[in-house]
Formats: sequence, C-alpha cells, structure tokens
Amino acid sequence: MAPGEKIKAKIKRNLTVTGPQAPSIKELMRWYCLNTNTHGCRRIVVSQGRLRRLIWIMLTLSAVGLILWQCALLVLSFYTVSVSIKVHFQKLDFPAVTICNINPYKYSVVKDLLAGLDQETKNALKNLYGLSNIKARKRREADAPQSTEGDSHSKFLNILPLVVFESDDTTTEATDLLTGRKRKVSGTIIQKASDVMHVQETKKTVGFQMCEKNGTSDDCATYTFNSGVNAIREWYKLHYMNIMAQVPLEKKINMSYSAEELLVTCFFDGVSCDPRNFRLFHHPMYGNCYTFNGATNETTLSTSMGGSEYGLQVVLYVDEEEYNPFLISSTGAKVVIHRQDEYPFIEDIGTEIETAMATSIGMHLTESFKLSEPYSQCTKDGSDVPVKSIYNATYSLQICLHSCFQRHMSEKCHCAQYSQPAPENVSYCNYQKHPNWMYCYYKLHQAFVREELGCQAICRESCNFKEWSLTTSLAQWPSDISENWMLDVLTWDQGHKENKRLNKTDLAKLLIFYKDLNQRSIIESPANSIETLLSNFGGQLGLWMSCSVVCVLEIIEVFFVDSFSIIARRCWQKTKKRWAQRKTQQGQSSSENPVDLTVCDNPTCVLDDDLPTFNTALQLPQAPGSHVPGTPPPKYNTLRIERAFSNQLQDTQDPEKP
Repeated sequence: MAPGEKIKAKIKRNLTVTGPQAPSIKELMRWYCLNTNTHGCRRIVVSQGRLRRLIWIMLTLSAVGLILWQCALLVLSFYTVSVSIKVHFQKLDFPAVTICNINPYKYSVVKDLLAGLDQETKNALKNLYGLSNIKARKRREADAPQSTEGDSHSKFLNILPLVVFESDDTTTEATDLLTGRKRKVSGTIIQKASDVMHVQETKKTVGFQMCEKNGTSDDCATYTFNSGVNAIREWYKLHYMNIMAQVPLEKKINMSYSAEELLVTCFFDGVSCDPRNFRLFHHPMYGNCYTFNGATNETTLSTSMGGSEYGLQVVLYVDEEEYNPFLISSTGAKVVIHRQDEYPFIEDIGTEIETAMATSIGMHLTESFKLSEPYSQCTKDGSDVPVKSIYNATYSLQICLHSCFQRHMSEKCHCAQYSQPAPENVSYCNYQKHPNWMYCYYKLHQAFVREELGCQAICRESCNFKEWSLTTSLAQWPSDISENWMLDVLTWDQGHKENKRLNKTDLAKLLIFYKDLNQRSIIESPANSIETLLSNFGGQLGLWMSCSVVCVLEIIEVFFVDSFSIIARRCWQKTKKRWAQRKTQQGQSSSENPVDLTVCDNPTCVLDDDLPTFNTALQLPQAPGSHVPGTPPPKYNTLRIERAFSNQLQDTQDPEKP
C-alpha cells in the first residue's frame, strides 16, 4: 500500500464513524446503539458480559414486539365501524302523508273491461269448490252483465290453465279445471317462494301452469299454492294487470276515486282543510292516491304542538259497494308517512286503516346520519350505485331494488312489470304484444328472491334517512249513540248528491300526529380520529421504548436511509471491482497474441506514448548478450584545487605594504 493510502486509512480509523460513512451494517448499528436516545439499544452495546447483553436483547425485542402489536390494534380500531352516537332533540316539520283506497278503481266503471275475467273466475270457483253463487251488493248484481257458463269462451283459462293436484296423488298428473280431465303436468312443479313442492294430505293443491312458447317446444312451470284463495287471487291478479296495462293513464285516473269522493272532512293543526291541500299520485295497483303536505316546491307545514288535536284528522269514504270481489279481500284504506322527496311505497310499507273505526297514529321521528366508506357500505345520494333509478324521487334502498328488477325485466322480457313505473321507451307487459311475459316474470322474480340477479349485492342503504316510529291505536267510530246523527250529517255532506245514506262500513277516521315535537338524531362519528391515533402511537412508544417523534425520525434515517446508502455503496464497489477484473482479463488475453505495429525487432523496444523517465528507464529489459559495465572510479585529480592566477595584479595590492 502506498504511504498516502496508509495515512488515509489511519485517519479514517481514528475518526468517529457517523451514518452512511460506516463501512458495514454492523458498524452502523453499533454507532446507532451508542448514540440513540432509546435506552434499550444502548444497553445492548455497553453492557458487560454475555448474559446481561442477552437479557437486554430479549427485553428490547419484546418491547418492539409489543409496540408493533399495540400499533396494529390501534390501526384496526381506527378503521372499524365503531361509532359514537349523539342524541339531541329539536323541533321538526310535519311529514308527507299519502292516503289510498285499497280498491283501486270503481267496479261499476271497470266491470266492462273485467266481465270476461270475472265470469271465468266464477266458473273456476264453481268447478273447484262447488260455489254456484257469489254474494255481492244488490247494486252490483243489478248492474252486472248476465252471462252463463256456456257463453264464456275460456280465454283466460287457455292462456293460464288452472290445475288441481289431489291430496293422495303422488304422480305429476293434475286435473284441468277447464276440461275436468286429468293430464300429465310437464316441466317443473314449484310451490310459490319455495323450491320443493309440499302438498298437504288434508286438502287439494291448486296452481296454474305457465309455458314459454318458442315455436319448437314448450318450457313450462307449474306454480302451486296450498290455499285455493291465494291461487285464485294470484291468477286473477295476473290477468287483471294484463288488462289494465293496456288502458291509458288518463282513463284510469277517471275510473278511480277523486279527492272529493275520498275525503269527507279534513282538519290540520285545528284549522279546516280541503281536497285542494292534497296532491294527486296515481299508483298502478291502488289507483288514485292523495298526498298531504307533499309539494316539494311549496312551504312545508308544521304543527304548533304535539298531540292528536294538532295533527291531521280526516274522514275517508271508501265506498264498499264499488269494491272488486276477486281483487280486494279487505275493506279500508292505506296510509304511508314519508319525506316530501321520497316515493311512497304503498304496497311495501303502507299501514291499513279499518272502516267503522278511528285509527290514531302517533309518530316519533328518528333521523340517522351514517358514515360512508370505510366505516360502512352506505351511499350518500346513490350516484355511486350502478343502477339507474326509474323513480323521480330521492335514492333509497327500495328504489334501487325495484329499479334493478325492472331493468332486468325490460332486458329479458322486453317489457315492464305493471306494478312499478316503466323505464324510458319500455311499455307495460300484456300477452297481446308479449305472449311469454307471465312465464318470464315469474322465472325472473324467482331468481330475484334467490338473489341470483345481483340486485341485493349492488344496491346499498342510504347514509341519511328519516324513520317514523308509529304507534297505532283503534277505537270504534262512530259510537252507537252518535251513529245516527253523525251519519246523517256526513250523508248530507258527501252523499246527498247521489241521494243515498252512508253506512259506517263505508267510512274510516284517521288521526296522524306527533306525540311530541322532539326528534332523535343518530349521528355516527369515528371512534378514533387522526389526532387520537397519533397520541396513542406516542403513548405506546414512550411507554415501551422511551421514544419520541424525533427518535422515530432517527430510526427511519438510520435503518432506512443510511442502511440503504451503505448497501448501495457496497454494490457499486463490487460492480467496479468486477468491471476492472473483466478489463484486466481482456488485456491479458490480448497480450498473448500481440500485434506488431512498429515492426520493431529490438526486444528492448517499449511501446509507450509517454515520455521516458528515470524510473521507466530502470524498468527496461536488458538486451540479450550485452554487458553492462560497472560504475568507473572517480578521477581524484580532478578534485585538486589549482590557483587560477599565479601573480597578483598591481591594482589589487595594498600600497602601505612593502
């Protein structure tokens, strides 16, 4: 090693090793343990004895493990769905109230459209249960068209055959109600909302068969019901929807009840109201419905106090004589309480109002504000849900599910199901234009119930919603004492134009009110915020390692930055050394077969572009057969000093001397 390199190496050994200047990872870790503020690491280096050093290593590693475990728990706690609930009370506005008659259309108006269907239903009941006379109101019997069994062409039974399975019949044979003969039922037999047919031994099983006719073969499925009432009503409902889907909307509005006919009296917050305070809403299965306080572009009404006297009080006229005996099996009305911008799902969440009774509904509002991802899977406005809504209302889970099913219905069946709004440029199903829609609808609905369409997976709950908790109570109305005079007055108010006296079974009283004017708000907030998470991290580091934020930065610098620089420097040195060795090997291989460029025969000839020096000259090889003489002895005569002048010049002499 050259003297300069030795001095440089000695200086490096005497200097303090810092950071990336350490020659190895081991020296870097030693330097860190001697200079860090974490006491455990320092004790590992300075402790005397292997046992004590081993104890400190185990304690330090245990502390590091505890820190990692506690920090992992803190991170998991930060991203969990744990929330804190804040409850506060404040005044609120009155909700929107939608009221519908259970009977969608006046039977006297739609009887001509349903005459054939009603007659075939009567014939089916006669063949199935031996019912020869269906009781009805006198007015309906007088107005109903007279038809006999022979006049019916069984149009509806041909489209959707009704079959009966005997209780002791274990085969796939059933009796056809149209012909009265037994025939083999092809295809699958499915009980409604079940995969396995279950026939009770004590009674018959009634069902109807649906087939998809594609020109080559019939793919059929028979849907059975353990109750004949359910089978007949479901069969009638399918044909009813098929008929009403072909009727224009304006005509259906005229066939249903007007606000003046449905609403007899109205009071809100102690002030009289009238049908002008209600907005028309037409539902395909419930006809004309009317919404109170539902206009979104107007001022929302509010009550001055809580209690039944300061809510909404209405008397409804349901007109039982106009009820369809096969479509409707109960009498009364339905009411839905909802937000002004929500769609009223009458068939899903509607509350039934009984006739000849006063129904009091006390409300208590709970408003929820949930956190979205990563705390829950809710959506704020439905914009991130891949389902286009077919409703002109605020997003909700029910809207998403119905929209998803209706989209699948329009894609696979090429038409829309009648009970829900139809998508754009899609018409309602009817077997004149879509002969296979019934089979397609039932097959698709079965897949929807089994969650095979994926609607339940992609539809999510709304993060913000209002929920009214209802407390319902009933009382007889009007009472026996006040029945006579009250019915006379209401008859004069409502029925004097038709010259008839009202019956209490045609009337229903409804009271909707707030039990108090307070609301409960459930607001979700993260159980751990960023500040709490950082403080918990600091507490764990200080508890187990007496470490601060600066110490954490020091650890990052040493274990990541400095260690990486040392590794990178070592890799670079190895690469340079490998490259130099490769060049040396290439030079040696080229010197074995030199190329004579100067045609020099002298073996002492050295090809060097640099000027010769004393050292390079000494390194020249000797010529073969030559003798290098030794150094001759010096000529000592040349070292003798002789005078240059023998006589002194006159001008240099001293005149005083003789």
